[in-house]
Amino acid sequence: MSEISSALAHHGRFDYQPITRRPGFAWPKGRGLAVYVALNLEHFAFGEGLGAELAPGGPQPDILNYAWREYGNRVGAWRVLGLCDALKLPLGVLVNSALYGHAPELVQAFRQRGDEIIGHGFSNAGRQSALTEANERALVREAVACLHAHEGKPPQGWLSPWIAESHVTPDLLTEAGLTYTLNWCMDDQPVWMRTRHGPLLALPYPQELNDIPAIVARKDSAKEFADMIIDNFDEMLEQSREQPLVMGIALHAYIVGQPFRLRQLRRALAHIAGHREVIWLAQPGAIASAYCASCPPV
Repeated sequence: MSEISSALAHHGRFDYQPITRRPGFAWPKGRGLAVYVALNLEHFAFGEGLGAELAPGGPQPDILNYAWREYGNRVGAWRVLGLCDALKLPLGVLVNSALYGHAPELVQAFRQRGDEIIGHGFSNAGRQSALTEANERALVREAVACLHAHEGKPPQGWLSPWIAESHVTPDLLTEAGLTYTLNWCMDDQPVWMRTRHGPLLALPYPQELNDIPAIVARKDSAKEFADMIIDNFDEMLEQSREQPLVMGIALHAYIVGQPFRLRQLRRALAHIAGHREVIWLAQPGAIASAYCASCPPV
């Protein structure tokens, strides 16, 4: 049995360490729970490529699903922006670089709020894991350069479209100057990863408190999704009395920006905002920087 176990392939990026055996640290002001909200702003090719589906797609051009997703850029994202303004919530905004050409005023609106702009590839119509190393390197560099040119500074973080990675993606991210990734969802604390070009921080990014797996895949209702957020927050707030934790909420404008879901999302985010005096409401980059200062890579 041990021979079989030892033969299993391993990524080599980090070692196993239970959450019960971690170095002690604290978030700013001694807070135990850091909470961030990540809003995905995405653009999809028309008549080709990948895309989440409201209903099973037919032959291309798939008007129904393309238009449903585009609702997020035309309407949904603006509604979410207004909600976060009202609750004074900071955002981490995950941006496909193609969006600068498609809807530049949308990215500008979040920039003006002071939100963190995070690299999210070129488009959500394709996976970078399907590319050769040279082509994937070019995609990462071009997306980083595009965000740098428009935002006046390079992004710190990255989330691959469809959470898709090749065997060398973490190496290409550090090579391009990125300092943290949201691709790995294996922990409730940040984890240092090894790459060819030095350490890369894996910041917890949710695949449960994420509207695509919850609402599109599992068919959870808007109320169920809001209840999940509230229950997860309340439980993690209790757990964070023992050790610092990170809770992320992953949203897509074309899903939670639908009016009936927005109403339920408002209930959940208002619950969290009501605890702002005992938690750290932050952007992902600030959480990554604070962890790096408290627990630098060995």
